[in-house]
Amino acid sequence: MAQSFFGQVKEQAVGLMSDEHFTVDGTLIEAWASHKSFQRQDKGDGDSDSGADFHGQQRRNDTHASKTDPDARLYKKSSGQEAKLSYLGHTLVENRNGLVVAAMATQADGMAERDAGLLMVQGLTKGTKRQITVGADKAYDTRDFVQTLRELGVTPHVTQNDTNRRSAIDERTTRHAGYRISLHKRWLVEKPFGWMKQIGGLRKVKLRGLANVEWLFVFSCAAYNLLRLPRLRRQQCA
Repeated sequence: MAQSFFGQVKEQAVGLMSDEHFTVDGTLIEAWASHKSFQRQDKGDGDSDSGADFHGQQRRNDTHASKTDPDARLYKKSSGQEAKLSYLGHTLVENRNGLVVAAMATQADGMAERDAGLLMVQGLTKGTKRQITVGADKAYDTRDFVQTLRELGVTPHVTQNDTNRRSAIDERTTRHAGYRISLHKRWLVEKPFGWMKQIGGLRKVKLRGLANVEWLFVFSCAAYNLLRLPRLRRQQCA
């Protein structure tokens, strides 16, 4: 139902969205589960490792799971942050007005952002021969992600990550003015995340289970688009 509603809202935005230039990103959604609920999967409630005192313990997603939300995963999006029981929400936005054109939620792991990004981009390329660009931040600068985009007929406008490594984005891409424009437009993908966390209740989701979290995330993306359409139409007519 959420995807159907999202699709109907997107149909109302025809003429306001770019059909060539896009940006993909993901955001952390804190799960409705406490650290104490993250317990060993092979232990019972009466065992010493019941979650009452988890400090100093080595806890991993392959050995532990939340008793209150088994779909949540212990995850941190960047180094230096506290690991939290979380999900990931993913959006693909167009670069004209920053409207969301695809959305999904996944369990949180290191590959989820790139995998979800490719799935959403693949949906754009079906039935079309037009050349499109997809921007992304440094976390997407991997050889597999960039190569798969090219195989899909997509020009990867990914921010280079060349710190102590070789970027998968080379001069074939960076020498074009369009690449710099995509980098300048990348901030648009952050706007829906900010609205959804402040207004849409997604800073710490109040639902449990991946299916419910994805429903709320997709529905919130549709609501974000819907609220922006009247202002964008007025600007178009001005």
